[in-house]
Amino acid sequence: MWRSFCIVLLLTIGCAFAENIANSDDAIKHLFDQARWSEVVSAVEKTPTRSADLDYYYGSALAQLGKWDQARNAFLMGRELQPNDKRFPIELAGVAFRQKNYSLAVHWLRQGLRLDPRDEYANNFLATIYYLQGNLQAALKYWNRADKPRIENVGFDPAPRIRAALLDRAFAFAPGTMLTLPDLLTSATRVRGLDVFPVFDFKLGARDDGNFDLGFNAQERNGFGDGKLQALISTFSGAPYQTIYPAYYNLGNSAVNVVSLLRWDAQKRRASMTLSGPLQSNPKWRYSLALDLRNENWAVRDSFTGPAPVLGSLNLRREMVSAQIASFESGRWGWSAGVEVSYRDYRSVDPGTAITPNLLLSGYQLKQTARINYELLRIPEKRFLMETLGTSELARIWSQPSRSFAKLQGEVDTQWLPQSRGDDYKMQSRIAVGKTLGNEPFDELFMLGLERDNDLWLRAHVGTRDGIKGSAPLGRSYFLSNWEIDKNVYNNGLLGLKLGPFIDTGKMFDTTTALATPKWLCDTGAQAKVTVLGVGVAFSYGKDLRTGNNAFYAQVEKSFTSSK
Repeated sequence: MWRSFCIVLLLTIGCAFAENIANSDDAIKHLFDQARWSEVVSAVEKTPTRSADLDYYYGSALAQLGKWDQARNAFLMGRELQPNDKRFPIELAGVAFRQKNYSLAVHWLRQGLRLDPRDEYANNFLATIYYLQGNLQAALKYWNRADKPRIENVGFDPAPRIRAALLDRAFAFAPGTMLTLPDLLTSATRVRGLDVFPVFDFKLGARDDGNFDLGFNAQERNGFGDGKLQALISTFSGAPYQTIYPAYYNLGNSAVNVVSLLRWDAQKRRASMTLSGPLQSNPKWRYSLALDLRNENWAVRDSFTGPAPVLGSLNLRREMVSAQIASFESGRWGWSAGVEVSYRDYRSVDPGTAITPNLLLSGYQLKQTARINYELLRIPEKRFLMETLGTSELARIWSQPSRSFAKLQGEVDTQWLPQSRGDDYKMQSRIAVGKTLGNEPFDELFMLGLERDNDLWLRAHVGTRDGIKGSAPLGRSYFLSNWEIDKNVYNNGLLGLKLGPFIDTGKMFDTTTALATPKWLCDTGAQAKVTVLGVGVAFSYGKDLRTGNNAFYAQVEKSFTSSK
């Protein structure tokens, strides 16, 4: 009987205690609803045992009173009691934001959205932080979840010369509609495809009614250049190595460009011209017509420096015309297809030990080309992008006897801006592979090395010696990896300087006799990228870790197109 009495007494006391706590919680909630913040703080501090709800009321009241550190501690205690309650990480984000710790605010908001991805307040809050940091892509990703932002007007600063209807068709959005991330990316891809805006940016401007105006800010290429100085620099930037680049952009304000190259170097003469523009005034499609004439001397060696006897030599003459159509399907993928007709012959041939008869295929050649690019991964919050690219070439050459061959190439490119805003640091990498099937002529071999007509760079292997091509590895199949970091050292809009290290790794497979070493090659070094009035020059110093050879090189980079 005594035991039963004790049990009843304990149950009575427990129920009374629970009822007092419930009454206390209700009273504090009543104060909270009336925004009586000081009284909420005082009442909670007098409560011996706090529930998760009381920690929430307490932290919120402290935050309203500007006591940020105490508020953070209260929310952290509540989160320990209720780790699956989204209120606590969201409120912790608010405290971090008021303390101007945006990166911590982003962290807590992402924690809250893991618990409830559709929370409108958290999505809007996170989008606003990314917007303030200048990361429009990330802002749109989260605003779109809350059916925002709506665009009222589209403005231009400065007003472009390109035809308004053409630029309007490049935009995948319209005033009065919600701006989505896919539409922004598609618009950026098609604007870039016009090839008259080397630098452009989309910016949102908030309105009093809660909607936004969208601004398109861009530098535009017109004619020979923006003023005589830019025209001279753009045209004669290659003069130190006997090359000029005459170009005329935005012909008739229709995004039709004529770009050419003239090289009078006695060892590698070349003249080329490309005419390109939107197909039927549609920025989704772009045509290009090209002419390329070459007269080159080749001397195959196993090094660009030191003792390196000639293993074979020849003079190559090649004339080529081509036509291509490119489609910018969306911000995620696109493709192109083309046809090429060429004629080649060889003179002054000394085959030596490197140049086999199978490589000396002369005569007319017909080639079909195809290319597809696809976005594998985009993480706007991390400012990370990974894309893949695949190309194929199918050709037949009417030599004696006639031959057919195919070239397949693929690559994966990544780009990462590690900071939350700006481009102070930028990391880029490329992994590329290529393979040839069938019998190809000498000038269709892959080259790994620095050469102005080659884009498979090993930056401690120069492709010329005494101005003559042939000192870089040549072969039918390859692997190449390029990695680099750029540090933005200086930029005033007219002059820019970036510095950074690089590492290149490559290997030729299935090599033709004596044209390349079968060993893995690794180059490392540093580079400087200088831009003057939109024209870029890359200076590099590379060291071959296998041989110890050093290479200094300068290369004009004609394309510095970008958008934020």
